Amino acid sequence: MNISINKAHFPVSVLGPGKRLGIWLQGCSIGCKGCVSQDTWEHDPGRDMTVVQLLDWCHKTTQGIFDGVTISGGEPFDQPQALDALLDGLIRWRRRSKLDFDLLCYSGYPLSTLQKNHPTLLAKLDALIPEPYVDAKPLTHVWRGSSNQPLVPLSDRGRNKYTQHLDTPADQATKRIQTMLDGERVWYVGIPARGDMAALENSCKTRGLELTQVSWKS
Repeated sequence: MNISINKAHFPVSVLGPGKRLGIWLQGCSIGCKGCVSQDTWEHDPGRDMTVVQLLDWCHKTTQGIFDGVTISGGEPFDQPQALDALLDGLIRWRRRSKLDFDLLCYSGYPLSTLQKNHPTLLAKLDALIPEPYVDAKPLTHVWRGSSNQPLVPLSDRGRNKYTQHLDTPADQATKRIQTMLDGERVWYVGIPARGDMAALENSCKTRGLELTQVSWKS
């Protein structure tokens, strides 16, 4: 089973509690206005890999020492069969190794749509952050880009870990963005506040550094 991946990174500390695996799927049919990850929109067969290869990378990279997995994109539910295979592999790993990491997934689809079309996938997740990003709505809560997006625990593990964060304000997070380097590229991971990326561009420009091919502009 192939899965189309934009990137994967470890550790991620700004998209869920603890030290996490971050997996961004490639391809999105929604295309929310103001999305900071427009580089994940295009369907690109050149980014395909097998789910087995991805799981092998997860095993080797974390050595089994991590708190959770955050799956984003792109739109994970645009690859339902691949997402299902990935979740099955992660759940088998968790069970066989007697680990207790949680599985959190982002989606731009409404919760009602996911409940109708993908109940089997939801049953394999511990928590979900659904609904389209709305640029006109403020960033109010931790790990969510706009105020219409809820944090939905879906399992006992999810309720134990996430209930305390349902109403946590965004400004209570120790940080919202982390930076990583990949060759000549700089990646910013997290949930920026309105104007953060423009401020970053201006700050770089005043220091003689021009950002090109940024993911938050088409």
